[in-house]
Amino acid sequence: MDAGDDAINISQEDIQRLSPADQRDLQQFMQAKQQEANFQRTIHELTETCFKKCISRGSISSGRLSSKESSCMTNCVGRFMDSNLAVLRHLEMMRQQQ
Repeated sequence: MDAGDDAINISQEDIQRLSPADQRDLQQFMQAKQQEANFQRTIHELTETCFKKCISRGSISSGRLSSKESSCMTNCVGRFMDSNLAVLRHLEMMRQQQ
């Protein structure tokens, strides 16, 4: 099943028929779902990037990472999280200066 199969189409007319409180609730729900999707996309990118960087082909056939691979993954995730945090802080600073 494709992720698009679960999509619900809501027209602008349908939204306008909602009460203002229901419209706010729907907007908050949609924002939360968008944030969730962004978070999942970030985690996927992190996993893919660090896996490609740290894991040798065929090395996990035993079901375990070597200590070198494990250390590399830990460092990669740490750097990724640190850089994302730095970007978020910078964006927040820029937003406050406006």
